[in-house]
Amino acid sequence: MDFLKQFFFDYQSHFEEYSIKFITALIIILVGVKLSKVVAGGVGKVFDKKSVDPAITAFIRSLIRIFIIIATLIAGLSHIGVETTTFVAVIGAAGLAIALALQGSLSNFASGILIATFRPFKAGDYIEAGGVAGVVKEIQIFSTIMTTPDNKLVVIPNSQVTEGAITNYSSNPTRRIDLIIGVSYDADLKQAEALLKSILDNHPQVLKEPAYTIGVAELADSSVNFVVRPWVKTEDFWPVKFELTKTIKLALDDASIGIPYPQMDVHLHQQSQQNK
Repeated sequence: MDFLKQFFFDYQSHFEEYSIKFITALIIILVGVKLSKVVAGGVGKVFDKKSVDPAITAFIRSLIRIFIIIATLIAGLSHIGVETTTFVAVIGAAGLAIALALQGSLSNFASGILIATFRPFKAGDYIEAGGVAGVVKEIQIFSTIMTTPDNKLVVIPNSQVTEGAITNYSSNPTRRIDLIIGVSYDADLKQAEALLKSILDNHPQVLKEPAYTIGVAELADSSVNFVVRPWVKTEDFWPVKFELTKTIKLALDDASIGIPYPQMDVHLHQQSQQNK
């Protein structure tokens, strides 16, 4: 016991010095964590005022928080006497090992950077990417979160998003509806075409410019096929498509213009049998 008392007495100043350094380092780290939240939140508010895409804002905020936390962690360790150059070298070596083990995650991170930089889509856009179609809810560091039309939440790795084609249905203000309407070979084609034009001319959501297209596209096996291609605002695409399909069917029925289903004509030939 006397030995411990004497040891503590001899090294009391060292204990006090290192205790103060340790507490200070801990405070630096805690302040850094708190500061990361404050700075990220401030950046988010600035971006919101400038109407920056919320998905991009969330991505940048995540990067800022990670950077500040790592910087304050290194500063705290440096304050208690840890050689930061060695520490950084160790982190680098460990990072290389982790990078080899987590190639997929790093690929997702790099893809997230590409999405944030080139912005092929933004939050709220309806896209098709990575084999999934839906509305973009958020772009995170490693993944993109989407909501499907049937309200499923899908998390897609960013690398899966960027490795294939990305179709953005919301990027342009207008879209073209493509309908194929088949009528029977017995139908009056001029009457059918006039009827289709009348439907499009009188529909309030069909745009005048660009002008719609109606034409005979194919003499198919069972029908004469018209292509009907009106232009609408992007947000009106599905409602107008559903409504036009129904309206055209009812109008053709009223005009007694048949819409044939696939059929096959079978011709029987009777062959007389000769007596042997």
